[in-house]
Amino acid sequence: MLIVGQTVLSDDIAEKFFVCHIEKCKGACCVEGDAGAPLSEDELPVLEQIFDSVKPFLTAEGIAAIESQGTHVIDQDGEHATPLKPSGACAYAVTDEKGMLKCGIEQAYLAGKTNFRKPISCHLYPIRVSKFGEYDALNYHRWHICGDACTLGEHLGIPLYVFLKDALIRAYGEGWYQDLVQAIQERERQK
Repeated sequence: MLIVGQTVLSDDIAEKFFVCHIEKCKGACCVEGDAGAPLSEDELPVLEQIFDSVKPFLTAEGIAAIESQGTHVIDQDGEHATPLKPSGACAYAVTDEKGMLKCGIEQAYLAGKTNFRKPISCHLYPIRVSKFGEYDALNYHRWHICGDACTLGEHLGIPLYVFLKDALIRAYGEGWYQDLVQAIQERERQK
């Protein structure tokens, strides 16, 4: 376990290898599971504010799901999440010309239509964040659909914390990330 600032990180974040392999999984994380993507409280008004900008990037089924359920819902655990289409996919998921699922919010972001990239839980995946007292607990979420991502990450030698550098900086800041890297390097030197 690593402690950096107000975060507690599982050792897996430093030790496991991971590089998203969307060509293999086809974006299954946008469909699999029993709820939409987790959302933080501060993301709820953002989703409402950007909906009109994101709407042209969504499917008709996704738009209908959002218009009927809202830009966010309360899932079976009482947490905020993205709504789902009747098919079970995230309402914000879109399929590209290669049959891969991608985030419509992120497509709008990449097109310069919004400055919100996508929910932080999606950006940080496969790290899941939970509260542990005054700390954020960051844990590696193992999921069978990401097996190819683990294999690719190991082949390329890219640890999870390196693959998720941009997402971790977005969530906790550049200084925090540098402290994380120093803590990992220091632990490696002590082995």
